[in-house]
Amino acid sequence: TEVSGGDPGYGETAKMLAESALCLAYDALPERAGQLTTAVAMGDALLDRLQKAGIRFRVAAVR
Repeated sequence: TEVSGGDPGYGETAKMLAESALCLAYDALPERAGQLTTAVAMGDALLDRLQKAGIRFRVAAVR
């Protein structure tokens, strides 16, 4: 997966953190238990938020 947007060291990291917090606070997330990765815990809700914040994801074939 390729991720693009702004500076990954500062701006985009802050966006990811803030959007993750907003997702946890406001979005209806699947009820899952245990130790989960961010993608599993928040799924499409977080993906939509990040894309609206200007972070782009593209799945590329590995050769």
